[in-house]
Amino acid sequence: MGAVDRELNLAQMQPIVYQQLQRSFEHGRLAHAYLFEGEKGTGKHEMGIWLAQHLFCTQLQDNQPCGTCNNCRRIENKEHPDVLVIEPDGQTIKVEQIRRLQTEFSRSGYESRKKVFLIQSAEKMNSSAANSLLKFLEEPTGDFLAILETDAVGRILPTIQSRCQVLHFQELSKESLIHKLQEEQISNEKAKLLAFLTNSLGKAVEISQDEWFNDAKDLIYQWFVYLQKHDTQAFIYVQKKLTKAFKEKSQQFTGLMILMFYYQEAQYQAINAGEYGKVKQINRTIERILTAEQKLRSNVSFQAVAEQFVLQTIF
Repeated sequence: MGAVDRELNLAQMQPIVYQQLQRSFEHGRLAHAYLFEGEKGTGKHEMGIWLAQHLFCTQLQDNQPCGTCNNCRRIENKEHPDVLVIEPDGQTIKVEQIRRLQTEFSRSGYESRKKVFLIQSAEKMNSSAANSLLKFLEEPTGDFLAILETDAVGRILPTIQSRCQVLHFQELSKESLIHKLQEEQISNEKAKLLAFLTNSLGKAVEISQDEWFNDAKDLIYQWFVYLQKHDTQAFIYVQKKLTKAFKEKSQQFTGLMILMFYYQEAQYQAINAGEYGKVKQINRTIERILTAEQKLRSNVSFQAVAEQFVLQTIF
């Protein structure tokens, strides 16, 4: 991703954090350590790379990294000697990794006085690594910027948190999430459904790869088609297909949410087409889906709930 694209993307994904860091640059008030915390896929690492490029770029444009100079390209490719990225070694970040970092940072930068390190999944530091990092933050040597990234801030030592400026990365807007999912080669229609089911990019990608989910959405869509046509096959379909595929309570709720998505999509289309009689009909059906969810929570069987919903909808 080029620097201009990254800047636009970050400004849209995380406007509050982006503006806060941009103001810090403009006023020369960058902290020496940041803790970026938020859900997976909210742009924490992209923001860290942008921050490093900002410090080392040789051709800043409107106080933004150019993305094309030698420094920007090397940081993008993890090849800059003064920008180090630490990732978990297996399941944890080990004390040896932090000690190597300390040794490296005890020297001045290879190409400037500054050094930057980014620690991904910082919550995975084992206790020795966390304590070693804490000592490093308490007794900094040289001119460096530390960026810690986590999606589990509660697992970061409070003493480390207190040494950092904590910036919260908000969950993605529905539009941003759909765009990110499309970048993962997920179709627009499926991306919209996933964004309806969750606002977490990591969770959405995980769901998209689930074989049960991919079968389930197709089954519910076929049911939706029968219901829209007031076809009595919708009733038979409950016992023939749905009760076999939606056995667990969580699956049954997911099925109703998927059905809700298809009806809301039909609602938007009807509104755009000015078919207000159809909109009222869909509104009544959406109310029935909500009632069906309540009955399911009251331990009415899924088959009974689904069959009653069909009878109320097609007759």
